[in-house]
Amino acid sequence: MGLDVSALTFDVFGTVVDWRTGVIAEARRLGNLRGVEADWERLADAWRGLYLPYMAKVRTGELPWTNFDRLHRASLDEVLRDLGLDGFGDADRDELTRAWERLPPWPDAIDGLTRLQGRYLVSTLSNGNRSQQEGLVRYAGLPFTRLMSAEDFHHYKPDPEIYLGAASALGVAPDRVMMVAAHKGDLRAAQAAGLRTAFVERPLEKGPGGGADRLPDPDSDVQATSFTDLSKQLGC
Repeated sequence: MGLDVSALTFDVFGTVVDWRTGVIAEARRLGNLRGVEADWERLADAWRGLYLPYMAKVRTGELPWTNFDRLHRASLDEVLRDLGLDGFGDADRDELTRAWERLPPWPDAIDGLTRLQGRYLVSTLSNGNRSQQEGLVRYAGLPFTRLMSAEDFHHYKPDPEIYLGAASALGVAPDRVMMVAAHKGDLRAAQAAGLRTAFVERPLEKGPGGGADRLPDPDSDVQATSFTDLSKQLGC
């Protein structure tokens, strides 16, 4: 393909793992234990809907550096309040926040990552904090060579510092790192920082109602329908 790339960095939530299915399942499980009935799909979508606004509070200086788990825990309180769900105590809310460590990988993720790992340094580059990623990688059996987190750089995507920090930590020039994501905004920010990009479509990321970013993405260096497709295009 003519791309001189030695490292691949991956967005995790939505790109590698199916956050929506996993969060819905964990919320329903906990609800059944506590006798709480709710529209769990609505809860998951509302919770994810606060993802960017809560990170923006850190990025704009409204909040000091706060890791992803603590942001998720705070936004969960807001969602439960808005939905009128008061059957979960603090311990239950902490447990539900840990749902983000128990998410299923997309069906092609492990095979594709394994193929890519044979030729490239394969790392996460997630807004998720380090302990959260470590738990998720163990749970899902994800074959990453390295884990990198916004927590390492005290910047959330799409700040350029996280992309440039990742390249520096990997010891390679930015243009030899390829950011892999299902989110075009992530990829455009990575490109602006000098990285190569690969868009992988995850049409069900936001549920059957749609809303996920879709092919084509002509601005990316590579466009793929899955990690298996990506690995083939990159010669693995």
